[in-house]
Amino acid sequence: MRGFGDLESVVMDQMWCRTGKATVRDVLEDLRQSREIAYTTVMTTMDTLHRKGWLDREKHGKAYHYWPTLTREEYSARLMRDALTGSENPDVVLSHFLAQMSEEESSRLRSVMRRLASRDGAS
Repeated sequence: MRGFGDLESVVMDQMWCRTGKATVRDVLEDLRQSREIAYTTVMTTMDTLHRKGWLDREKHGKAYHYWPTLTREEYSARLMRDALTGSENPDVVLSHFLAQMSEEESSRLRSVMRRLASRDGAS
């Protein structure tokens, strides 16, 4: 899995910021607040994201309503997993990742690890 292209990232960010489904026109109106962009450009990008499996959609009249297939957090976790499994030496990648963490991030990681360990132990 690879990351998104520039416009795909912007569109996905818009989709993740929403609480429900969105049409191309909805996303276009949001994007036009910060850039000039054509309807067909947004439509093509959202269709591409759908074909790649990042957006799902259903037709309502003439328009599609789109929504993300993963949350932003699920996507980020998948990128992290792919970085580990795509390396010849996942231990080194993980070591570099951990070395870059702040004390606060390390503390959150330890907390999550304890919670997962206690959950797995209760099973």
